[in-house]
Amino acid sequence: MKFGVFEQDLHSRLGPMAMAEMGYRTAGLGGADSYWLPDHLNSLFPQAVMTAKYTGAARLAPKIDAYLELWTALGYLAGRHRFNRARLGTCVTDTGRRNPAVTAQAAATLHLMTRGRAILGIGTGEREGNEPYGVDWSKPVARFEEALATIRALWNSNGELVNRDSEWFPLRNASFRLPPYKGTWPEIWIASHGPRMLRATGRYADGWFPVGLLRPEQYEDGLQQVRAAADNAGRNPNSIVAANMHVVVTGRSSGEVEEALDSVMIQAFALSIPAWAWAEHGAQHPLGESFTGFQDILPQTFDEQTVLAHAAAAPISLIKQFVLTGTPDEVIDRLAKWRDHGVRYPVLANISVLQTKLSRGLAATPPFAKILRGIRKM
Repeated sequence: MKFGVFEQDLHSRLGPMAMAEMGYRTAGLGGADSYWLPDHLNSLFPQAVMTAKYTGAARLAPKIDAYLELWTALGYLAGRHRFNRARLGTCVTDTGRRNPAVTAQAAATLHLMTRGRAILGIGTGEREGNEPYGVDWSKPVARFEEALATIRALWNSNGELVNRDSEWFPLRNASFRLPPYKGTWPEIWIASHGPRMLRATGRYADGWFPVGLLRPEQYEDGLQQVRAAADNAGRNPNSIVAANMHVVVTGRSSGEVEEALDSVMIQAFALSIPAWAWAEHGAQHPLGESFTGFQDILPQTFDEQTVLAHAAAAPISLIKQFVLTGTPDEVIDRLAKWRDHGVRYPVLANISVLQTKLSRGLAATPPFAKILRGIRKM
């Protein structure tokens, strides 16, 4: 089974690229096929509790909203590790803040720089990275569909001028002259969850790449919808990579894992889980019974006391369901269940470092590496 590793491209006290570099090296040592960075202006975790009082990681990266620009960071990694064969992906870039022509150019550039190793992970994005910056958030799916069609139109233009009507991104004698790498463009992996986005994935994508904030059974159902849409579009349904993004909290023992789950920052992650999931665990989401989770959260607006109250309301059982928690063997067993429901390409994000004690967070790195080695044997 091929797999990838995700890391935050945060500026830290160790330097702008220290966290991304450490994640890249962990991915390499673990035998990962790919390495992924997010496209964010700020974090899905609330800055109000990113302090040494609540997480030791604040001693290294006190500003959890201090994200580096994605394409610049990936270009740096491509140049610094030019002989590495791991693929580089965006997890994920969105179609709100960037004109799709610019995204098409950036992805094609990275593909050329890496000799064909770029993956364009793409989705609608989140409210927190769009609405505060003046981007209309009223029709994110419609915007996404038009952006994706624009990218494909430019890549497939063979250098001819492109004219295309669109509510969002009309093209008028648009030129795109960057060449593909040996006849190939970057694979497009779509982060989709709802029916309309799943249909778009089947029609246009090379990979389905949702965030694992769903049950394995829901993943299997979504994959069936993607493949049905591909079949209806005359595509080979099995050509679409069945990927999934998994958040991991691990440790050397069950006791260390439970200690990590008792931390405010990791409990605050539950705010990004949809309200329907909270209800299944007998709790009401603090942001309302119809709250959709990470796509709508505005964590930069929460003060400390609000975060503490919201985090305390999160059932630990909820976090354990939607985060891969446990010792390495336990996490691998859970990944096997996802495999049985269709996942063929997991991408893992280790958030263990966000727990209260920095020493414990750093000590979770070897167990995480053990998980990566275990996936290779699945």
